[in-house]
Amino acid sequence: MKLRFLVLAFLLSCTLVMGGQAGHPVPPGVREADKLPNPADIPPQVTVKRQPAGAAQLERDAKELARLAQLIPPEIHQIENGRLPKDLDGQLKRIGKLSKQLRREISR
Repeated sequence: MKLRFLVLAFLLSCTLVMGGQAGHPVPPGVREADKLPNPADIPPQVTVKRQPAGAAQLERDAKELARLAQLIPPEIHQIENGRLPKDLDGQLKRIGKLSKQLRREISR
């Protein structure tokens, strides 16, 4: 009786150790996924932002943008006093253009 129990326990444990899933289908893609390298083994890629072309031009544009921005508050004060500066519209358009250029170059 003990011998039968031991043989039965041995066979059951062998079945479990050897996979016990002999009749179950393997889901699609599992075998292909097993062939792929482990993501932990792949070295990370380093992304290097390139230096914007014409860094000197960017600096000039930034200085012009700052200069134009400083001119706006006194002109707004003139509007409050009832006078409309004739070049205010052009300055605001130039500020918009410079800021777009700087954003585009920096985000490259």
